[in-house]
Amino acid sequence: MTETLADIAQALVVDGKGILAADESTGTIKKRFDSISTESTDSSRRDYRELLFRAPGIERYISGVILYDETLRQTAADGTPLAKVLQDQNIIPGIKVDLGAKTLAGHPGETITEGLDGLRDRLNEYAGLGAKFTKWRGVYHITDESPSFAAIHANAHALARYAALAQEAGMVPIVEPEILMDGEHDINVCQAVSEEVLRSVFAELANQEVELEGILLKPNMVIAGQDCPEQNSVDDVAERTLDTLKRCVPAAVPGIVFLSGGQSDELATAHLNAMNKLGRNLPWKLSFSYGRALQAAPLLAWGGKSENATAMQAAFIKRAEDNSKAATGTYA
Repeated sequence: MTETLADIAQALVVDGKGILAADESTGTIKKRFDSISTESTDSSRRDYRELLFRAPGIERYISGVILYDETLRQTAADGTPLAKVLQDQNIIPGIKVDLGAKTLAGHPGETITEGLDGLRDRLNEYAGLGAKFTKWRGVYHITDESPSFAAIHANAHALARYAALAQEAGMVPIVEPEILMDGEHDINVCQAVSEEVLRSVFAELANQEVELEGILLKPNMVIAGQDCPEQNSVDDVAERTLDTLKRCVPAAVPGIVFLSGGQSDELATAHLNAMNKLGRNLPWKLSFSYGRALQAAPLLAWGGKSENATAMQAAFIKRAEDNSKAATGTYA
């Protein structure tokens, strides 16, 4: 039986499971390794990610892992490709395919994500390496002047063109429009911008004839800027986020896998849990696609030392289990 895009998307948001975002660029993971005084090398990055992927019980909580180009090509210490390490545990390998956010011409302080040139060939290569889903991130900044109409629509168009190419290659696209938490804006501003961005994204997805049943959405939560003096309660954030999604996200989308976006580990989990407790008869699954919120604790426990492997894996599984519970509204 042929596996469809919709089948893959549904498998990624199966009850109680979410996605580990392990797609940090070489520069980003170096900063994280610097924080634990560990040198970032091909082998140290491989060792760290292999420990995550082989954590006992990972398959109970994690449905898919977003990889970086380097990681998809790496083999484990025993010679097994890391993608196969995941597949052998019924975890779906995915791949980040954008080339990062660059300055948008004519709009200082705003960005456009690049990487469409040559994307078709890269996607076909990644599919051959075992990837079944992909990720592309558009980034939006809230200031008095931004995001501009140009930035909103340029990024929406890029996300839609990427999604169409990913589906052409037989892979599920995760569409990630991220409104950053930087700034002093309140929750009302974040909600208004989030709605404008999501409407633009889904209009462009329709223009590019993207199959909504075969995508996942990875949005920010509706939350006040981190420098705003008024920070809302967990339930307020959950209610505002749900209201926004109901207004803007078509029912055909199988699932919404949130980014943590700079929130603390515990707060990201609490917000997801509150949404699943408050949301009733929602048309889409609500789950997680967390990077730092799943990895901060295990990274600290590991400290770059092989003798800490067991403690590192236990810390990761604890965070994965907590978020698994949050994805079903049963986290305490």
